[in-house]
Amino acid sequence: MLNFSQVGNDLYTGKRSIDFIGRQKTWYAISGVLVILALIGIFARGLNFGIEFSGGSEFRVQGVSNSQDYEQKAQSAVGEAGIGGNVVATVVGQDTVRVQTEAASERTGEARAALARTFGVQEGAVSASLIGPSWGETVSQQAIRGLIVFLVLVTLVMGLYFRTWKMAVAGLVALLHDLVITVGIYALFGFEITPSSMIGFLTILGYSLYDTVVVFDKVRENTAEAFASKRMTYRQAANLAVNQTLVRSINTTVVALLPIAAVLFVGFTMLGPGTLLDLSLALFIGIAVGAYSSIFIATPLLVDLRRKDKAVVDLDRYVARHGSKGTGRDALMGTRPEGAPEPAVVGADSTGAADEQPVDAAYRPVHRYAQAGPRNQPKRAPKSKR
Repeated sequence: MLNFSQVGNDLYTGKRSIDFIGRQKTWYAISGVLVILALIGIFARGLNFGIEFSGGSEFRVQGVSNSQDYEQKAQSAVGEAGIGGNVVATVVGQDTVRVQTEAASERTGEARAALARTFGVQEGAVSASLIGPSWGETVSQQAIRGLIVFLVLVTLVMGLYFRTWKMAVAGLVALLHDLVITVGIYALFGFEITPSSMIGFLTILGYSLYDTVVVFDKVRENTAEAFASKRMTYRQAANLAVNQTLVRSINTTVVALLPIAAVLFVGFTMLGPGTLLDLSLALFIGIAVGAYSSIFIATPLLVDLRRKDKAVVDLDRYVARHGSKGTGRDALMGTRPEGAPEPAVVGADSTGAADEQPVDAAYRPVHRYAQAGPRNQPKRAPKSKR
């Protein structure tokens, strides 16, 4: 039987390793196909915006004992009231039918009476509401504005925190990747986009960013050690970081998806369309896609962006000349004599982009200005004059 805790420990120490960075073309190809399908769905099929964005009338028929053929009944009743256009009917909860039509403020009374007769309920059991398109336009503008502000702040914060614009770019690409695929899935399957869905889209960006930052923080730590010890290339150190955070990312994603899946099940089987279902659907899709991008897209893209950096090239050449000491955590840290201090990164910034430094026999970094020889020897006492 597979011991997941042992697997996680082996991945962290490097005893087992998955070559995420070496297979980046495979991950790029998978994401490319998903993004293309998403764009086809968005631009060819289009998005199914709810009545909150397009405007119209909504009727809710409560106390329906038999909801069979509710779509045909709704279309017949609305047509009888003289309301044309597209009619969308869905079952909400156990005994309520929701009917959405084009704006019909002048024929609301006729539509309520016709729906009551068709479904066999009292006219008082049929509620009506009118939503103007200006409200949906305002919501759309605010959502787009919020998205732009979010992306700008994310770029600035990541650039300042990691002190390199390439990490910010890689994280931003992962965010856009998650957003496009999530919206594309809505388009391909015809899911209705409501204000709750828009809130869900913005929420998943925050989750995806959180997961990506955790992985990048480990990448920064490992690559700083690699620049200091010269025992592993930048690519190997970054791949070790993804392996070390893999189990954590999977566990976090599963723990987040389980309650959302429960809400989705209840929403689809019992509650029907509504705010809870719209929000949970967006979260479920987005969190799953975000976990994929933080593991398979963000870090491989970062390695590709830094491939030609002078510090990375010099490190790769040094390791190529002297040989890699392995791909595990112990190889990255280096062996130290008993009682020797932990290795420290000397002369490196927070991105790990240190100048090439000499390494002593114990694989501890030596400051580039340190010198050996007579200057470091104790001075001899002057000879006494006779």
